Amino acid sequence: MAWNEPGSGKRDPWRDGGGGGGNGGGTPPDLDAFFRRIRNFFARLTGGGSGGGGGIGIAVVGVLIAWLLLDSWALIDARQHGAVLRFGEYSRAMTPGLNLKWPRPIESVEKVDATIRSVSDQVRMLTRDENIVQAEFNVQYEVSDARRYLFNVDKPDETLKQAAESAVREVIGSSNLNSIMPDQVVEVEGEPTPANPSAELANQVKRILQQTLDRYEAGLEVTELNFQNVRPPQEVKDAFDDAISAREDRQRSSNLADADAKRLVPEARGEAARIIAEAAGYKAERIAKAQGDADRFRLIAEEYRAAPEVTRRRLYIETLQQVLGESNKIIDFTGGKNVFYLPAPGTTAAQPQAPPDPMPAVMATPQAPKGGR
Repeated sequence: MAWNEPGSGKRDPWRDGGGGGGNGGGTPPDLDAFFRRIRNFFARLTGGGSGGGGGIGIAVVGVLIAWLLLDSWALIDARQHGAVLRFGEYSRAMTPGLNLKWPRPIESVEKVDATIRSVSDQVRMLTRDENIVQAEFNVQYEVSDARRYLFNVDKPDETLKQAAESAVREVIGSSNLNSIMPDQVVEVEGEPTPANPSAELANQVKRILQQTLDRYEAGLEVTELNFQNVRPPQEVKDAFDDAISAREDRQRSSNLADADAKRLVPEARGEAARIIAEAAGYKAERIAKAQGDADRFRLIAEEYRAAPEVTRRRLYIETLQQVLGESNKIIDFTGGKNVFYLPAPGTTAAQPQAPPDPMPAVMATPQAPKGGR
């Protein structure tokens, strides 16, 4: 029997523990009564009765409550960016963690992956000196602004790939082959060769690519760019191999020439220094000898003025002694015959042992030249 039926004394099971049911006083209400009370409460709240209209109202209210409870928050992972859209228009950004919002369709959340992304590609192009190369590169990037990434550019990842290819073509197209692949071509005289051409090219491409993305406001940031391989295409590889072989031959010949130069130049300098030293010594010798001869001539002239006859005879005897002293013959003025001089042991033919002094025999000759040396 219901608790509010006539004759029940209007007993309230919520306050007196029920009654008339044979359960005794103080017995707690059952769950059916509890849910029945809740259903009646929502029925009065929606203005319905105990018929089907009240059930519909309860269902509507339940749906509204579930809608509010289940769709009023969003969980953003630490590796994500969140963008809140209010009726399709960007409203605000969400930080990682649990965030509150209006349920859909009032507000919706777009989640963007913020981890490092990667794209690779290869292109063929002409260098500034009209050589063809094939470049393979890799770009690593991340989303720096979710709003720009979602709304400013259509297909931003594809846009980045095309912008990277354009930047690579710009850098390589403005460089000579020698500065791109110095280890595979013959060096050009007068043109500097970078120490690390791959890293330098990658930095230039990265800078141009980031400038392009900033100009588009794509919301992307390039973290790393590197060239995996820069090489000639397979169709022209044989020609490049010939160029490498020629470069190696040139380098080998250059090394040999440098070795010869390092050996011959010091020898030539030493020989030149020796000749200069000998010339300087010969110069000093000739100058000293000339000065000595001049001094000797002055002394002889003074002696000649003092005693002309004696001086003439002395000069004559000295001349004969000088001439005959270099001969290997001995002239005997005592009536003998010419005698060949045989060098004694320990002497040489060029420097014969001095014969006995022939000066007395010469001095004894009665015919002395007159008026001459």
